[in-house]
Amino acid sequence: MNREFWIEEFLAGLRAEHAERRTSVYPGSGGKLRLDGREVLNFSCNDYLGLSKHSRVVSAAKRALDEFGAGATASRLVTGTLPLHEELEQRVAHFKGYPAALLFGSGFLTNSGIIPSVVGRDDTVLADKLVHASLIDAVTLSRATLLRFRHNDVRHLEELLAKKSAGRRLVVTESVFSMDGDLAPLPEIAAAAARHGAMLMVDEAHATGVFGPCGGGLVRQHGLESSVNLSMGTLSKAAGSYGGFVACSVPMRELLVNRARALIYTTALPPSVVASSIAALEILQASPEMGSELLKRADGFRSRLKDAGLDTLQSASQIVPIVVGENSKALALAERLRAAGILAVAIRPPTVPQGSARLRLSITLEHSKSDLARAAGLIIAAAKEEGVL
Repeated sequence: MNREFWIEEFLAGLRAEHAERRTSVYPGSGGKLRLDGREVLNFSCNDYLGLSKHSRVVSAAKRALDEFGAGATASRLVTGTLPLHEELEQRVAHFKGYPAALLFGSGFLTNSGIIPSVVGRDDTVLADKLVHASLIDAVTLSRATLLRFRHNDVRHLEELLAKKSAGRRLVVTESVFSMDGDLAPLPEIAAAAARHGAMLMVDEAHATGVFGPCGGGLVRQHGLESSVNLSMGTLSKAAGSYGGFVACSVPMRELLVNRARALIYTTALPPSVVASSIAALEILQASPEMGSELLKRADGFRSRLKDAGLDTLQSASQIVPIVVGENSKALALAERLRAAGILAVAIRPPTVPQGSARLRLSITLEHSKSDLARAAGLIIAAAKEEGVL
């Protein structure tokens, strides 16, 4: 008896809706690739500042490999905490303007570790409608009640907070939304949470390294460190490395060390990865203009697309969506652009809401102003040919 018959039925349904996902192999990474024998501009990469191949970052990783070996070999609470881990945590705390910080194995693990440690079945999480899937999964793990407020709608958040509920309450939002590229109204959200005695967690995965002083993020840009209990971020995007972290108070860090299963029951980050992240932070602090330069380039690029009539939503960051609507159209546009030397992977539901399939373009410092001008022209032409405009 074939006990997996239902899998093929499920996959056939995805294919019929142009929603099937498959892994693709690429010959490298970064904002520019050699693909099919030619240079291609890669707009589906999160290496926003081009640090993954920076000589100082790579050299730091090599030195750590020579000194400590390939792996940390144990969890953080056994023998997996090396001097490098503590150094990076201290640097992250300073970088983010908090008393303490704690490293996790990835951004997903960070969110999965934090939320079940802070809230439980008698508590409530109030999350923006468009927060990352890892945050929603983390709430499910916590067994807390989940309430969703309309995207960036502080008034709706206030209405939900005004309703009486037992237990602790945690408000959760991203600062830069990963698929729309828009910014959360953090000062207003922080004020609403404070008025109602709720804790606040902000996912800064796509703001870290780009916004704020030296790339410290939007929480720091707005001076909200004392209002945001948990400032989460990743080292796999603008920092060009890997891993996740949370900046927080000392008691909060101690709580997470004792309760976060995603920290306790997994091996620590490899020393080469940690060393590369330390080097990336050093570069950010020595070159504080990197994030603002990236945002200037993204703004000019986005303006050209908007002026042509493309729907870039409320993007105000290095993430520029082009909303197409139908899955099949998004795939066709992506394929046409690839033929023109532009790599822009189609993003479809459930990653984004139904009917809002899109190309999600990530601008990086590897994209020169001339690259961006040429890409904008090719994208506009392809959109016209596909009937998107």
